[in-house]
Amino acid sequence: MDISLLRLFVAAAEEKHFARAAETLDVSRMTVSASVRALEAELGYPLFDRTAETTTLTDEGVAFLATARQEIAAAPAPAPPQAPPVQKAGGKAKASKGKGRTPDVKGQTRPGKRRQSR
Repeated sequence: MDISLLRLFVAAAEEKHFARAAETLDVSRMTVSASVRALEAELGYPLFDRTAETTTLTDEGVAFLATARQEIAAAPAPAPPQAPPVQKAGGKAKASKGKGRTPDVKGQTRPGKRRQSR
């Protein structure tokens, strides 16, 4: 059983709200919902009552919550996310694009620009 699925399930069960659990874990709500569905499919029984107006655990879900907490406590702590590698400065210098000298629409003068007399 995947420990990350258990962590997402426990967060959703403690918050009793999928969106708040997702915000707490910094993932999307769909990730939390899909992981709970995958866990339910793996176990073979529903953990949440999806017909209720609010998010509520089923009797099996309440029983499994204690088991999930024990497995999370026994598992090693998740590794901290690694920072992306720092790129070295160097290479060819490039000019910034800026606004450019041509008008947005071809054939029209730029606002504030005076036409040169001939």
